[in-house]
Amino acid sequence: MCAAYAEGWPCISEPFYSYKQILVLGLDGAGKTSVLHSLATSHVKRSTAPTEGINAICINTEEAKMEFLEIGGSESLRSYWKMYLPRVLVLIYVVDSADHERFPLAKQLLHQLIQNDSTLPVVILANKQDLKGACCITDIHDALALSEMGDERKMFLIGTHVAEDGSEISSSMKDAKELIEQLVSETQ
Repeated sequence: MCAAYAEGWPCISEPFYSYKQILVLGLDGAGKTSVLHSLATSHVKRSTAPTEGINAICINTEEAKMEFLEIGGSESLRSYWKMYLPRVLVLIYVVDSADHERFPLAKQLLHQLIQNDSTLPVVILANKQDLKGACCITDIHDALALSEMGDERKMFLIGTHVAEDGSEISSSMKDAKELIEQLVSETQ
């Protein structure tokens, strides 16, 4: 695993073209960086600082070399989201399950992102399921109007949480990681 924190640059140790890109998006505060760290290391490290730009992490598995590009979710960075979509194999969209007030905005942005690509696989991580007041998966499915996204698309909704710092990742995070690896290997 290597990490590159420059805007859009691949990991230095491998040529850019050998990595399969996965875009990680979601509103600010959804937990994208913590999820990404958990996927990369299989251990928990919560991040409280917002991503101000792009965070790139490379993960090598037996099946694929994957570059996860996380773009910050603040309003000023959302205009960059669509620029990266044409070259990615999978979109991971992270939603804060306990932030009910921002579900309409999360829905609007997700639908805008995928409207021009009916085949891009989407993995929605309903994050922070461990928090009091977190919505269940069915309610998040309805709030994001996922049934309106079309039948052609591979789409998955997984409830996740990032537990205590230093602990191993939850079984739901392991499931998400395996699913992402499978989707990348199928779309190569």
